[in-house]
Amino acid sequence: MYKHLMKPILFRFNPETAHNMTFSALSFLRRIPFAGSVTRAIYKKEYRSLQREVFGINFPNPVGLAGGLDKNGEFYNDMANFGFGFVEIGSLTPKPQDGNAKPRCFRLPADKAIINRFGINNKGVKNAVEHLKKVRPEVIVAANISKNASSMNEDAAKDYEKAFALLYDFVDMFVVNVSCPNVVGLTALQDVSFLSDIVDRLLDLRMYYDTFRPILLKVSPDLPKQQLDDIIDYCLRSGIDGIVAGNTTRSRDGLTTDNERIEKIGNGGLSGAPLYRKNLELVRYIHEKSERKLPIIGVGGIMSGEQAKEMLDAGASLVEIYTGFIYEGPAIVKKILRYLDEAKSNKKK
Repeated sequence: MYKHLMKPILFRFNPETAHNMTFSALSFLRRIPFAGSVTRAIYKKEYRSLQREVFGINFPNPVGLAGGLDKNGEFYNDMANFGFGFVEIGSLTPKPQDGNAKPRCFRLPADKAIINRFGINNKGVKNAVEHLKKVRPEVIVAANISKNASSMNEDAAKDYEKAFALLYDFVDMFVVNVSCPNVVGLTALQDVSFLSDIVDRLLDLRMYYDTFRPILLKVSPDLPKQQLDDIIDYCLRSGIDGIVAGNTTRSRDGLTTDNERIEKIGNGGLSGAPLYRKNLELVRYIHEKSERKLPIIGVGGIMSGEQAKEMLDAGASLVEIYTGFIYEGPAIVKKILRYLDEAKSNKKK
């Protein structure tokens, strides 16, 4: 129904408008008795074979929603109804911010891709905390945190520290975003000199809490190999709990969309199918370079069960989808889980 009815309607609108329409519809469904139960009955299925423990957390399945869709941490339970094993909210910054000027999101249907330059628009951490207090999460929630665009890189650690402290009691794990290409200067924080200042503070702060929350680092697929090696080495030394590999890319390699349209769109991070091979190799490299010591969440361009399995086989402990959910529809999680379960069953035979 999605591909033949809902998708053609939504794709008549610009992506940001379609996004807002979709989440308005989810808000409306909350008011309809048993709507959530019906959604779960259609899309959600438990597979005991796919349960796994990662970062000390028991995940019902390895497929999560990537950060950027539930920007403000207001729809985690709604998204869980579609079968996700965990939901990453954000990115969230200490203060609300509007992000970049519109238009700032563009579809490339021929490539099953999206280019965005949102600039981490969100309502701020306190808004997310209020919602988390009000609506108890029924799914594992990862909070993706970042600095405000107005904060200088030299002061970035304070922003991450504030977001971390405010959210700590209300989420299950953290993703430190220093790799979004749509905020000026943010990717520079992947330099270990900046990175260590940010992450060391968070690791020290965590010691004062009674409950352990895993801290993961989200890295860019555009990193030079030497810089990536430095980050992997730092992660192994610092005690950070894992890596999210990766983020969107500035590269436009391998697109079938005509160059004139690409040039007209301009800057922004590319997500979707063209990113898959690049991020698959990123996962494989980190897995091998870290000697399998760093748990990895593989994300980027996953559109099918076959690709999810390939990402897991390459060394990912968990995977996330975003653009695949938009192009393939809400049934994508169910299809991926069914494929993974069948592959596991066939392997035992």
